[in-house]
Amino acid sequence: MADDPAEVHDLLCASDRFQAERTGTRAPLRNPGSTAAHVGAGRVHLLRDGRRPAAMFTLVENPPFEVPPEVFPAAVRPVYLTRLAVLPEVAADGSLAGMMCVRRAIATATGRGADALRCEANPALADTVELLQALGFTVAGRPGAERALYLHHALTR
Repeated sequence: MADDPAEVHDLLCASDRFQAERTGTRAPLRNPGSTAAHVGAGRVHLLRDGRRPAAMFTLVENPPFEVPPEVFPAAVRPVYLTRLAVLPEVAADGSLAGMMCVRRAIATATGRGADALRCEANPALADTVELLQALGFTVAGRPGAERALYLHHALTR
């Protein structure tokens, strides 16, 4: 679990800049206060490569994005995956850090009794969308085309 909000925020912003440069999109504006709140609440999982932070993800119980309720299949206790990030040097080396984070998110959500893991993804991040789909996520509802894709993974306990 992450315990340093500045370290987490730096990793998140570096990953955003890397993805924006790769895809020709704009990096999202991130709020350091939100990062600190997630770290303080124990929601941020951090993968290290030696001493440096290599990748991270955040799990939350309430949707961190607005989406019509009918987009996702029915679930009693969904959990939301957000802020998936990989350090640019690690991503450039072809690391499996992103995959390890998603697999850990699935296992953690399942262990917490969730029946679904959901997320929103930028369709321009095709590699990320492909990774999520390879690990069992499906596009939910009607894709939002250029702005956002909503992905759902039904979990079994």
